[in-house]
Amino acid sequence: MKFHAWIAYAAVTALFLAVADSSVKLAAGRLSNSLGLLIYGACTLTTGLGWVLWQYFHGDPFHAQLSGVVYAMIVGVAFSAVTVGLYTTFAAGAPISIASPLVRLGGLVVASVVGIAVLREPFSLRYGLGMLLVFLGLYLILTR
Repeated sequence: MKFHAWIAYAAVTALFLAVADSSVKLAAGRLSNSLGLLIYGACTLTTGLGWVLWQYFHGDPFHAQLSGVVYAMIVGVAFSAVTVGLYTTFAAGAPISIASPLVRLGGLVVASVVGIAVLREPFSLRYGLGMLLVFLGLYLILTR
């Protein structure tokens, strides 16, 4: 397998995702879902503003197409909905060892279908086998 820089970025992102899921599990039931979402949004705004200011003061150029802005807004709404969904799921007593894989692998399946069907990304037998293993993994996790 050829190493690509994006694999390292994805691995670090997966680590942050695990920290986020674990933190939501620990916070759920200890504050209202709306307050959890507000704190998440405030942290996201602060981080984003800090990054924009960092780039601005380092002279990095900014650009934005309308479609990019619209998709970025969809990202914000979607991740906000994910946050509310995770708080609700964990506050209802879901174990992180089952709920987190269900959410993440379920999202992986949907994103993969979009990639293949809508974005016309390549499909191979090997890829199909990998997706079959994802479904098998979900089944085994949910029926443990």
